[in-house]
Amino acid sequence: MKAKFILEILCFLLVLLFVYAGFSKLMDYNAFKAQLSNSPFIKNAAGILAWVLPVIEIGSAALLTVRITRLYGLIASMMLLLAFTGYISAMLLSGVHLPCSCGGVIKQLSWNQHLLFNLFFISIAGIGIVLKQKLNYHL
Repeated sequence: MKAKFILEILCFLLVLLFVYAGFSKLMDYNAFKAQLSNSPFIKNAAGILAWVLPVIEIGSAALLTVRITRLYGLIASMMLLLAFTGYISAMLLSGVHLPCSCGGVIKQLSWNQHLLFNLFFISIAGIGIVLKQKLNYHL
């Protein structure tokens, strides 16, 4: 019972993150696309990424809200967070100083703070995957 409650909390946190981030990007689409266009790593794909990323974030959140698809949502969350963390790491290593292209309040974080933020949510997704698999095994 305790593991189920913890899993619910972890999924709730990820849903909040991805719904907020996804809708923030869509609400400020032009600024988000412009920031992506300035990135040396992804500027050629900025147009498609500006739509695809928020849709995937919101889709991942939706998967997390349904028990049957929750494991898929946790895995999608982990993959998204790992991809974002790889991008942040590349930005830090490159020395390029661009504003974060994230949505809402999250864009106020420095790259280092954002890296820690992502590592925190990666651990939440990882713990969620382990708990979900453990709970599925015991059913």
